[in-house]
Amino acid sequence: MMILISLAIIFTELSLMAFGGGFTILPEMQRQVVEVHQWMSAQEFSALFAMAQAAPGPNMMIVPLIGWHVAGWGGLLVSSVAKFGPSSIVTVLVMKAWKRFKDRPWRRIIQAGLVPVTVGLVAASGILIAEASATHWRLALVILLATVLGMNKRIHPLWILAGGALLGLLVA
Repeated sequence: MMILISLAIIFTELSLMAFGGGFTILPEMQRQVVEVHQWMSAQEFSALFAMAQAAPGPNMMIVPLIGWHVAGWGGLLVSSVAKFGPSSIVTVLVMKAWKRFKDRPWRRIIQAGLVPVTVGLVAASGILIAEASATHWRLALVILLATVLGMNKRIHPLWILAGGALLGLLVA
């Protein structure tokens, strides 16, 4: 029962912190799950993240997977409701006010200021997953190559993912 309460508290907090998208909370999610509560290793977290990203659906499919890994079906349900419920309620309330103030200059200033914060948080998430996945220098090179290709070439991400997976199999 205490694990379910811990999951509810952690994912409710993360839900309310996920400003700019779900990827912005990955470093804190990983810290809580791996370092603070030691429910899994960094490699297990990275594997769950990869599985969640490969599945169709929202980009935060890792949340139910963590809940299930930690506490079975109850954990899946608790973590999902705690992560998606509070932020959905806040989003509905804020969007009503946001539309009402659409022509105000302060709104544009806030939006412009939040862009670099979001970019930084998403970059930190990417680095965290890369560090957990690069268990060998050759895998680090595969990650670096995939990142460079994704940022500089107009290649569909699925092709980069498939190529990275094949390279990873060959060099691991």
